[in-house]
Amino acid sequence: MASGLLLALAGSIAFSGKAIIVKLAYRHGVDAVTLIMYRMLFALPIFAVMAWWASRGKPPLSRKDWLGVLGLGITGYYLASFLDFAGLAYISASLERLILYLNPTLVVVLGWLLYGRGIRWVQAAGMLVSYCGVVLVFGHEANLQGTNVAWGALLVFLSAVSYAIYLVYSGEMVQRLGSLRLVGLATTVACLCCLAQFVVLRPLEAAVVAPEVIWLSVLNATLCTAAPVLMVMMAIERIGAGMAAQAGMVGPLSTILMGVWILSEPFTVWVAAGTALVVAGIFVFTRLARRPGA
Repeated sequence: MASGLLLALAGSIAFSGKAIIVKLAYRHGVDAVTLIMYRMLFALPIFAVMAWWASRGKPPLSRKDWLGVLGLGITGYYLASFLDFAGLAYISASLERLILYLNPTLVVVLGWLLYGRGIRWVQAAGMLVSYCGVVLVFGHEANLQGTNVAWGALLVFLSAVSYAIYLVYSGEMVQRLGSLRLVGLATTVACLCCLAQFVVLRPLEAAVVAPEVIWLSVLNATLCTAAPVLMVMMAIERIGAGMAAQAGMVGPLSTILMGVWILSEPFTVWVAAGTALVVAGIFVFTRLARRPGA
């Protein structure tokens, strides 16, 4: 159990480092299209090997399965990643992580809208608390940096919505294909989409970037993309999805600490209060709402 918990914590922290690396890369004059191209270029071999490994000895995918993988790859990884990278050009890493942390609430809202699933009162209370926390940090940041913060926050929120759509529709395919195979195939699709996007939208000269962007992208692709996917999946096998999700609460806190330490982002009482509200709200939403009668 201890090894599973350590894997979940390490995976959450590694995922959180993505925003820090993206903010560091933006300091070298690169744009979102080019930056995500490099991230996915270096991640592509890893996820392709993952898909091949998980597909060994398994029956080939049907046409329906391939269409599902294509759709999930575009919404869950390509679109979600690009919107997230684009939004980080305008907002702090701390606010980005808090917005993405609202993902479980978006999954429940989509379930209510698409399938008519009920929302329990404890879940609604948790959602209200967590969204108040994001609004608090957003208002403070907008007051300091201006209207671009609203655009950045919207892009990141749409990224969270895109990934929530992936989670809502991936359940059946995970049961049929297995999580490792589905993740490998869907992320491979996303990598190819990001490469195609660069070819269509940018001249080839745009691929010439500062050396720092290259090594930061390698770090992003390995330490903050492929490695945490594997760590979280291994953690789920050992301690279950529920406990792994609870360990993920360290994510916003680690992003804030890294943002202050590495990016020199300000740590104010507003950020602290907003983070506390978001983490408390998600805790109520994911943990207490499971209790009978809640």
